[in-house]
Amino acid sequence: MAKNRKSENYLDLVFEHNTAFRYEESEDGAITIFVENKGFFNHLMQSLLGKPKVSQVHLEEFGNFIWKQIDGIQNVSQISEKVHEKFGQNAEPLIPRLVQYFKILENNSFVVRKA
Repeated sequence: MAKNRKSENYLDLVFEHNTAFRYEESEDGAITIFVENKGFFNHLMQSLLGKPKVSQVHLEEFGNFIWKQIDGIQNVSQISEKVHEKFGQNAEPLIPRLVQYFKILENNSFVVRKA
């Protein structure tokens, strides 16, 4: 299985938002993802140190735009074209940055690969 994943083209992958996470878009278009802090250690920190039960992840300008493009239909390559149209040279080096951004979203389970 690992060999198969290595040979895949990341630009062909299609992602969708993970429904386990709630998110909101503010009036100015900013995206906030809400992460529920579960588990014994988190509960302990909430009780002892007043840590929040829900953390908020605020996306930056590029992240806001990319998040809105993730629809379970467009692949990473198609999204890269839209990012280039919107941000031009400010997005460069586009492909490495975008792939890394998707890997971060996927590693944090904010997005899932569409089958």
